[in-house]
Amino acid sequence: MPQITDSLTLALLYSTLAGMAIPLGGFLAQIEHIRPRWMENELRHSVIAFGGGALVSGVALVLVPEGALHLAPGHSIALFGIGGIAFAGLDVMLARRGGGSSQLVAMLLDFLPESLALGALLATGSETALVLAGIIFLQNLPEGFNAYREITTVSRLRPRRVLLFFCLLVPIGPLAATLGHIVLVDAPGTLGGIMLFAAGGILYLVFEDIAPQAVLANRHAPPLGAVAGFMLGLAGHLTVG
Repeated sequence: MPQITDSLTLALLYSTLAGMAIPLGGFLAQIEHIRPRWMENELRHSVIAFGGGALVSGVALVLVPEGALHLAPGHSIALFGIGGIAFAGLDVMLARRGGGSSQLVAMLLDFLPESLALGALLATGSETALVLAGIIFLQNLPEGFNAYREITTVSRLRPRRVLLFFCLLVPIGPLAATLGHIVLVDAPGTLGGIMLFAAGGILYLVFEDIAPQAVLANRHAPPLGAVAGFMLGLAGHLTVG
């Protein structure tokens, strides 16, 4: 029992710290008084691309390989495709309501299954859990930045309310980690299915909404930002390996 308690405490701690990167990214996105034109153009597009690269790395290096580990190939492919189709439908619904939340949806779609996996890893005593927590934090930071800028651009919400909303998202991590630690550690197939479904949805959102926003004519920093974002995920993957 003490060992379970200790690992659950770590799951709560790691997932909370990883989730705090969301409001931190939103806070950093408020800083516009330093070279505002550069902030609005090149930096913003570069951070969007960086977040997109980090999301793709999460799909390619974490969600798909880990999710498919305990499922038959046919089931893995089907769940991945269903995830993409489901979020295409969600994207249509959001567009009819005015859109403006693709970055937020992608961030949560990434944060939730990785927090589930984090809790399950800690329950098994895996030494890679701390590295995964670091990857989630570093992914959430640019994603929080991007989601904040997107929401404040297309909605009438005040910046303080957006940051408060982001703070309310932090507990999602500990809740998911607890579920992964207690329940899904004994149901790897279910956890794998969730990860593959999320991976399909993330990939759809990256190419439908996030990548087009990163394009900036005659600038090379945004695509390099995507490379850097994927490098972040690759570094974590190789460290775990």
